[in-house]
Amino acid sequence: MANVLLEFKASAGDSEPQNRPVLIVGQLANLQQINWTQVKGKLQSVVTKEIWQAALASLNPNPTDSCPLYLSFAAVAALPSRVSRHNSPSSAHFLTRLVRTCLPAGSNRCIVVSLRLYFFISELFQLTKLLIIFKCYFYFTYLCICYFMYVFILVNSNNTAVRNEIKAVGNELGITPTIIRGEELKQKGFGGIYGVGKAAQHPPALAVLSHTPSGATQTIAWVGKGIVYDTGGLSIKGKTTMPGMKRDCGGAAAILGAFKATVKQGFKDNLHAVFCLAENSVGPTATRPDDIHTLYSGKTVEINNTDAEGRLVLSDGVVYASKDLSADIILDMATLTGAQGISTGKYHAAVMTNSEQWEAACVRAGRSSGDLAHPLVYCPELHFSEFTSAVADMKNSVADRENAQSSCAGLFIGSHLGFDWPGIWVHVDIASPVHAGERATGFGVAMLLALFGQASEDPLLNSVSPLGATTAKTASEDQMERDCKRRRLV
Repeated sequence: MANVLLEFKASAGDSEPQNRPVLIVGQLANLQQINWTQVKGKLQSVVTKEIWQAALASLNPNPTDSCPLYLSFAAVAALPSRVSRHNSPSSAHFLTRLVRTCLPAGSNRCIVVSLRLYFFISELFQLTKLLIIFKCYFYFTYLCICYFMYVFILVNSNNTAVRNEIKAVGNELGITPTIIRGEELKQKGFGGIYGVGKAAQHPPALAVLSHTPSGATQTIAWVGKGIVYDTGGLSIKGKTTMPGMKRDCGGAAAILGAFKATVKQGFKDNLHAVFCLAENSVGPTATRPDDIHTLYSGKTVEINNTDAEGRLVLSDGVVYASKDLSADIILDMATLTGAQGISTGKYHAAVMTNSEQWEAACVRAGRSSGDLAHPLVYCPELHFSEFTSAVADMKNSVADRENAQSSCAGLFIGSHLGFDWPGIWVHVDIASPVHAGERATGFGVAMLLALFGQASEDPLLNSVSPLGATTAKTASEDQMERDCKRRRLV
């Protein structure tokens, strides 16, 4: 964050850190120059001068695995070297979301902050952003200085390169990926992924990374939409809507980043990352409107819009997670609908699930992590009729585009699992928050880390996980949330 001056002004006044959490962000050299007298009004009485000095001393280029601190220091490693328009709303939100953290409300206890966690989150934000931002071929090199990650882009990315990056992550974690590619997809019945990607130069693929520790009690699958470029197919996008479709792999990128961080931090349950990779291209073999595809669920789909392709590949992915991986909990993440930004706005992901508990958990995980989320309407009995087809089990796009488009898109995916499926299914549409202007934000990584933190060996992730803890807010949490909203309004 070059050329940014952090000022402490007397007009800010003193405050109680238990009620108004404090976050100090900066480069290592700058943090170590902060004088106690500049910050004590914001930190006393929870943090003493001795704790402050010990915290500064712990910030060294070779941190131990974990360090007990009352105050969390975060290095903004995911930011590009230049961020233009620092004062624009999107940039401000981007900065805030990347580094948001807080002290536990109403608690004097010392939390154990894993410094490794910040390093991994930085690295994985970078990985996620790169997979989204650059099209065709890409390669990157990591240069780690303290907690800061600098990435040099030599070339751009495409379907094959993303698959290679999945392999690289697997190699680093000691995991051999399962990859089903090209004609093999057709032979095994993955009509959704194959149908979307068959016209592209690089064949479509289903790639899976699996973490299966001993003693696991449940199986979780994350399914990511990895459309490396979306022309819209024969229902081609216009000249103003096609640019930027390199980010249509944002769901898969977020899941790859989160999977790497989660496994490195220690995860006690079975965790599978399923990547549905294809380029929605135009060519002689491209899917045509009126074609009928049989998906991995065995259900037939009449194509009435080739630009509604994400739901096709994800439907194959979630059914694979259920049938082949025996997942108890399936979460799919995707840049699925342009209508998501209309439904829940630019900064909140849209969440749909068959569980009220998980709906609330997603919202709370969003608030804890900064990857904000808000529920969509879940009403199959009223909305699924939008996909009625005279010649197949369903069409792939709605009849009425003014009737809950984002909700209907999620229902399409859920219908292939079956609305009576006994497990937990969560659908997360991140079409708008995955980018800020022309830059990728890395949205989704922090949300997944927080949402599934209960099964992590990292104590910080345990503390922010909304699952397993009481769902009712304490009085202090409720008051703190009202205070935060009031300050934002002021």
